[in-house]
Amino acid sequence: MNDIANRAMLQHSLRETAIPWDEFARMRKANLARWPTGARVDLDEAVAYHRAMPSHKRLADVMRRAHAERRCLTQPRGGFATPAMQRHLMVTLDREGLADIVPTTTDSYTRNEQFAAAQKGQEESERLGRSLLNGFPIVNNGVDVCRGLIEAIDKPTIMLTGTSMPKLTSEIGFAGGYGGYLGSGIAYTTSYIKEMPIEEGIRNYQYLDRLAALYAEHGVELHRRQPGFLTGTNIPPCIAIAIAVLDCLLAAAQGVRNYGLELAQTLHLVQDAAAIAACGTLVQEYLARSGYRDVFTPVTSLHWMGAWPKDDAQAAALLSYGGTLAAIGGAVSVTTKSTHEAEGIPTPQANAEGLRITRMAVYCARGIRLDGLPEYEAEKALIAREVRAIVDKVLEMGDGDAAAGTVRAFSAGVLDVPWSPNRHVRSRVMPARDAAGYIRILDPAGLPLPRDVLDIHRSGLEARAAKEGIACDRELAIRSVYEMSEPLSVLQADRPSGP
Repeated sequence: MNDIANRAMLQHSLRETAIPWDEFARMRKANLARWPTGARVDLDEAVAYHRAMPSHKRLADVMRRAHAERRCLTQPRGGFATPAMQRHLMVTLDREGLADIVPTTTDSYTRNEQFAAAQKGQEESERLGRSLLNGFPIVNNGVDVCRGLIEAIDKPTIMLTGTSMPKLTSEIGFAGGYGGYLGSGIAYTTSYIKEMPIEEGIRNYQYLDRLAALYAEHGVELHRRQPGFLTGTNIPPCIAIAIAVLDCLLAAAQGVRNYGLELAQTLHLVQDAAAIAACGTLVQEYLARSGYRDVFTPVTSLHWMGAWPKDDAQAAALLSYGGTLAAIGGAVSVTTKSTHEAEGIPTPQANAEGLRITRMAVYCARGIRLDGLPEYEAEKALIAREVRAIVDKVLEMGDGDAAAGTVRAFSAGVLDVPWSPNRHVRSRVMPARDAAGYIRILDPAGLPLPRDVLDIHRSGLEARAAKEGIACDRELAIRSVYEMSEPLSVLQADRPSGP
């Protein structure tokens, strides 16, 4: 069967319906046989391992408590090539960084299921005494090595995988004791990979979500989390939230009941706070429409995902502001960065420093909320209108099925992501920052947004273009992506009246 026919078959048959348990058992057997470490996975033994953990190391429990107590947890990213390096990183983040959640980021070979290449990279890293991989190869190391990492710290853990192919990584990681997994079929497939069809990415994550549901059936609640967008460009809140809604509906259909949502910061206090609130409300609204009233959906705020400045002082300001945004917005957690973002992978110490800067900002902004502020309420209402317009159309195109509707909507351009690397995404929608600092939509392409909403977007963008003496076109969008990475001297000289 050729690729076109295969994609057509997948699209035709794709549905959000839960995978039957007998079929899933067969899928698991085939999946675990793909690499030798899969033979070590034993569900009953893994369940017993999770249930023996203290509650403060179970991520699902920790997220629920933080939400109930209105706290904002801190969590960095981070991964190195060898078990010893990864252990050192995790211990440093736990003890020096005071992280509430400790991550393990996988390497690019693992993300693309090139396990033999990951093995070679780990062996070379061991030989040279430095990490040649940009993350930790979980699959190659297997269940027992993962448990050694988890037992070295006193915090809950999460896998950060950046992949559209989570099946084997999730099996090894969950059996190894990790309490959470970041990733989703729509967001990661449209953020990270060029050739994979959207329907294939959705299917891959249906496996992961059914696996999380299987653990829940055995009394172990795991935390699943939708990753937002990590493309390094500006994503308007309405697009991020619409896709979060759809990813969450897909996970709920597989039986997931603890599902976090991530939103990348726009760096506008009012817009970020409004987006966090709107995301939580809208996801619950659409879950209820589909009959799901028992899904826990905490929102995580991501430090600025665009280009970062090289100057440490500027970077520290972004870290601190990011913590402030998350706290005031009411996020249950904030995913942190470091002052080394412009240079590459941070050292464990720099990563820990970023955590402490963020934590102090969260502490300073504790208890502050924007409820009742007219600008905040107006932005929240605007985002809600935008998201409903997009999601309602997607569900209509799928005859109520989120999976089928998503694939059809991307094909038609009704659902779109700016600057996506995936060739099955049109990437014609174009955002930019307006005169007041909001991320707005310069070109909506096929997004089904109301005309009066688009007028609001256009008005703010034209005001910025006029202030800066440039055309209100693609150049404004490009400038908005790189703006925060420019030296202060350039920002002050070139844009004295800009945001």
